[in-house]
Amino acid sequence: MKRNKIALAGIALLVAGGLALAGCSGSGSGTPSASGGDSTAVIKTNGSEPQNPLVPTNTNETGGGKIIDEIFAGLVYYDAKGEPQNDVADSITVDDAQNLTVKLKKGQKFTDGTEVQAHNFIDAWNYGAKLSNKQLSSYFFEDIEGFSYDEDSELTGLKEVDDYTFTIALNKPASDFALRLGYSAYFPLPDAAFTDMDAFGENPIGNGPYKLASDSAWEHNVQISLVKNEDYTGGRAAKNAGLDIVFYATQDAAYADLLSGQVDVIDGVPPSALATFQSELGDRAVNQPAAIFQSFTIPERLAHFSGEEGKLRRQAISMSINREEITKVVFQGTRTPASDFTSPVIAGWSDSLTGSEVLAYNADEAKKLWAQADAISPWSGSFQIAYNSDGGHQTWVDAVTNSIKNTLGIDASGAPYVDFASLRSEVTARTIQTAFRTGWQADYPGLYNFLGPLYATDAGSNDGDYSNPEFDKLLSEGISATDADTANGDFQKAQEILLADLPATPLWYSNVTGGYAEGVQNVEFGWNSVPLYYQITK
Repeated sequence: MKRNKIALAGIALLVAGGLALAGCSGSGSGTPSASGGDSTAVIKTNGSEPQNPLVPTNTNETGGGKIIDEIFAGLVYYDAKGEPQNDVADSITVDDAQNLTVKLKKGQKFTDGTEVQAHNFIDAWNYGAKLSNKQLSSYFFEDIEGFSYDEDSELTGLKEVDDYTFTIALNKPASDFALRLGYSAYFPLPDAAFTDMDAFGENPIGNGPYKLASDSAWEHNVQISLVKNEDYTGGRAAKNAGLDIVFYATQDAAYADLLSGQVDVIDGVPPSALATFQSELGDRAVNQPAAIFQSFTIPERLAHFSGEEGKLRRQAISMSINREEITKVVFQGTRTPASDFTSPVIAGWSDSLTGSEVLAYNADEAKKLWAQADAISPWSGSFQIAYNSDGGHQTWVDAVTNSIKNTLGIDASGAPYVDFASLRSEVTARTIQTAFRTGWQADYPGLYNFLGPLYATDAGSNDGDYSNPEFDKLLSEGISATDADTANGDFQKAQEILLADLPATPLWYSNVTGGYAEGVQNVEFGWNSVPLYYQITK
């Protein structure tokens, strides 16, 4: 954290306690090798078709996020261990828990040649926050003065001091706000973006280590081709010539291409290969902790899942899932059964929260709770969990629904969608009529990031439309605390409410499993499971 000058004295105690992430481990090297490589080589990797045009504030899924993070640069970026390093920022000074001053490095450019200045951040954040723009990540600006969920409004807390300096005034204390600034919602936009944002999203102009190879670089449902941005001078300067992100229909196809040398690095091993990939890849296999939480969500609007009946059924379903067996048999030890809603690699995580027994397999108690729900309203129909077929989810969904079926004696099965975009479209439109797989890959390394965006009332990623005033109150108290232990204590209490209500059903924490091909060098996977592509050579 000291490598670049970053003035975070105002939240020093939170940063010190909030970035205690697990180090790299597993059968892969975990750290980049010292060897060089061909700087003219293009690295090929796996990905998925983005849900939306590539606008940072409207991208909240991993397919688009993987691309956005490579073509844009924010105030800071997170290194492999999750520690913030200055990128466009020269300094970020935290005066108190509500006021920050940002100074930018001079001479940073967008790929259209215009300079990155303070107004590019202010304009981008105002666009992202404006109600009528309906941006998926708008809630990331809710702590800034002037933000409104009810009407179009200006973020009055953003003030331009000069071309390279702006201040941020928050409407309430947010002790981890400086830590959040590496997330893509806070990326700047060039002036050209505001002429036609939809067109811009199809051919974005960024300021990151890569840029689109051409106007036709994004072949929808096929791949996107990026090349090195020679004008980028930050800490993520690419050591290769470019990045081809291939949108594979299945993880099996990506893994087969890895074995044959047709792809250089992948960040997802299919269930069919979990038992063998480490022996097949040897030192080129990666299996290390990451800030990834997996679950499924049952919206309250579905029949039998509202009120007290719904609460009982959620608890019964949760206790009918044999997580220990599934993580051992299906995932070959590359997952750990969940005991909360966050991740063990984040400071403040606890495996002893009150109510966590609802996440343990208990067939007798599950049947008892289900019967209590039936006494309110007899069950009818089939229980299904929707999933995207291109993500390697069928095996575990089948295992989970079979466990539910065998325990509760009801019809339960998976409901496949052809791809991630198709599933997410119905989820965000609230037209899906079944439970559906959910999860969270952290945006920044803090407990709040696993809780606020997913379960706070009206939050942008609150796919089940959960609302509990007591949960919201504890969340607010935690994020306002300037002491890390106090904040994390509030977040733990908030999770105990979630364990009772189960707005989502926690399943397990994920390791990142992946690997790289022969001849590929300097491969390192970050704290959030994504390879540091800019380091890779071959």
